[in-house]
Amino acid sequence: MKLNNKNIISLIVGLIILIMGGAVALNSFEFNSNYKVGQQIDSLNGVSVFYNGGVDNVYGRNTTSDGYNLGLKYQCVEFVKRYYYEHLKHKMPDSHGNAKDFFNKELTDGQLNRKRNLIQYTNQSKTKPKVDDLIIFSGSIFNKYGHVAIVSKVTENEIEIIQQNPGLFRKSREIFVLDYKNSKWEIETKRILGWLRKE
Repeated sequence: MKLNNKNIISLIVGLIILIMGGAVALNSFEFNSNYKVGQQIDSLNGVSVFYNGGVDNVYGRNTTSDGYNLGLKYQCVEFVKRYYYEHLKHKMPDSHGNAKDFFNKELTDGQLNRKRNLIQYTNQSKTKPKVDDLIIFSGSIFNKYGHVAIVSKVTENEIEIIQQNPGLFRKSREIFVLDYKNSKWEIETKRILGWLRKE
């Protein structure tokens, strides 16, 4: 069979759809693990990180005794909101939303994010990230909801984050390069929108 441009384009599109479908299926698949869903796998300042099994798994809503919504068990949002509630004694005025929605793109660097009652910094900020900051990742082709994590360590040229439900083959802790150029701090990954901080 002779391949013309139309056949080649159809073949490429078909391969892309196949690859994307496989990635989504793998992302949702619960791999054999030494952990059981809901088991503690890490912690920061006494706040536990729980195993979720697969990115799309949901095990009901977690609320506090006073009715504050922490999010869906054991998603990334649930951990960061529980961390801020338990360790920093902070309740967000808007207790709902997907991970990427924690970042308000209409704000400039250093403004108050009223929905979260936290100061928001863009990824390329005059303000360096610090421990306890909430890091926000944009959505991606494999995860349209985005991701959130907590800064657990900062050095001159790296940050470490702690996260719940991080996705396929990722661990509860990850390290990213932190660069200072043109008088601004930048975490070297395009998916990070910025960070939020309780002042």
